[in-house]
Amino acid sequence: MVRKLKTMAAGAGKDGHLAIAIKESAQQIWLAGLGAFSKAQEEGSKVFEALVREGNSIQKRTMRVTEDKVNEVTSRFTKMAGEVQKQANHSWDRLESVFEERVERALQRLGVPTSKEVQHLTKRVEELTANVHKLGGGKAAKKSASRTRRAAA
Repeated sequence: MVRKLKTMAAGAGKDGHLAIAIKESAQQIWLAGLGAFSKAQEEGSKVFEALVREGNSIQKRTMRVTEDKVNEVTSRFTKMAGEVQKQANHSWDRLESVFEERVERALQRLGVPTSKEVQHLTKRVEELTANVHKLGGGKAAKKSASRTRRAAA
């Protein structure tokens, strides 16, 4: 196009020829610009749609990865919480055991019988009571039992 204008300008002596050539050239430039604009609009919407599809795909992948990471972290924290709870329970059991041992020693020092000793004595009293009943002291035992009941009431 530029060569055509140069040859026309060099060969043409008239100003009218040059004006016509410039006008035609300007018209072609204008039409080329409109064509480029139209092409850009068509391609632009295609590119836009492609970008939207790509963005949607990336978002889905990101959500999957994020969910996986959240599940992984949740699993780790759950496991850690279980371990901490296990340690706390173990410590609590040890503390309870130490407390029971100390209370038992203190009660022994004070001469308070243990529950096993009380159970043993209770069993022994029941055996002795049964023996007394066998030997004929049933009437006396019944009287003392009825007195005990009246006193308790």
